[in-house]
Amino acid sequence: MRTLQPADWTKPRGFSHGVAFIGPGQWLVLAGQTGTNDKGEYESDDLAAQVGAALKRIVTLLAEAAAGPEHIVRLTWYLTSREDYAAAGPGIAAAWRDTLGRHFPPSTLLYISGLVDPRAKVEIEVTAFVPAR
Repeated sequence: MRTLQPADWTKPRGFSHGVAFIGPGQWLVLAGQTGTNDKGEYESDDLAAQVGAALKRIVTLLAEAAAGPEHIVRLTWYLTSREDYAAAGPGIAAAWRDTLGRHFPPSTLLYISGLVDPRAKVEIEVTAFVPAR
């Protein structure tokens, strides 16, 4: 996989503009993951904690397909509060480091009025690609 970064563009922080890859492999498409534990329960109303829980769920699902965070090629985030997101920056960064490490795939963040479960503050969709070995 090759990151697309035009030389004269400012390098983005926390994501990449695009990726390119060639060859056979397996596509993984994950449903949006919210900040629940393995039993589907919310342990916190804190946005950073919910992001951390959602990212852990994503890593667990990727492992089911013998994949890891390095195989993520796109993230779409649905957030219910711009203010909560701005305030949770350091906690979200820590959750990212703990789960995805230094992998920064293309990402889109959308602010929406709410999610199906009113306790959910974030939902994250993932597309991943695992090259054939």
